Amino acid sequence: MGNTLGLAPMGALPRRSPRREEPLPNPGSFDELHRLCKDVFPAQMEGVKLVVNKVLSSHFQVAHTVHMSALGLPGYHLHAAYAGDWQLSPTEVFPTVVGDMDSSGSLNAQVLLLLAERLRAKAVFQTQQAKFLTWQFDGEYRGDDYTATLTLGNPDLIGESEPHSSAGVGRRASLSPAARRRGGHFDTGWEVLGCTLGSYLECGIRWGPCKLLPQGKRTGLVDSNWCVGAVLEKKMPPLPVTLALGAFLNHWRNRFHCGFSITVG
Repeated sequence: MGNTLGLAPMGALPRRSPRREEPLPNPGSFDELHRLCKDVFPAQMEGVKLVVNKVLSSHFQVAHTVHMSALGLPGYHLHAAYAGDWQLSPTEVFPTVVGDMDSSGSLNAQVLLLLAERLRAKAVFQTQQAKFLTWQFDGEYRGDDYTATLTLGNPDLIGESEPHSSAGVGRRASLSPAARRRGGHFDTGWEVLGCTLGSYLECGIRWGPCKLLPQGKRTGLVDSNWCVGAVLEKKMPPLPVTLALGAFLNHWRNRFHCGFSITVG
């Protein structure tokens, strides 16, 4: 008897090749979860800024910044960075020491160390003139497809009292799970803050280059706070000078500010 149902015999059905799943890569550091997305957004500018970069060696470089604004007093910042010999990737060099000091003596410093192949440590310090304001210690373990980070914020190791923050909050522990999704033209990050009610989501789309002016770069910003802004950067070859002009308008608060910067080096 023939196949009255019109179905092919089981042996004649094409077999599917087993699906080959590639192992997931490490998502990177917790601090870099939204970095690629934030790099898409233009930095807000106000007033006039002059930045002079100087590379002293293959490991050490400094930058001088002078900022004049109608919203405050003129300020000067000295930025220094040291990078060691151990380079794991184009963006990871150990040890790394970065510091920024303004004209009042306030300091922001950060130290990155590689303790083992999968273990990293970071220390961040912030002072206001001669007084310590905040300090933070991070320990990070990188697995094959995950990253675990332990953070201690403002621990009082000398006085053996409860850790505190600049806002006067006592001892507090929180768990912040996060996830990252990468695609051909997008990079998204999801983060739940402290396992409490509320979430934090940032996503950005990286498109191909858009040339409106020769050797010029323009980026725009539209956020949920009714703020619209744009920054135009223009290099001036053969001089090592980059000019930038930015303007931002907040419709909800009826505020507008613009800025101009010159970067040498």
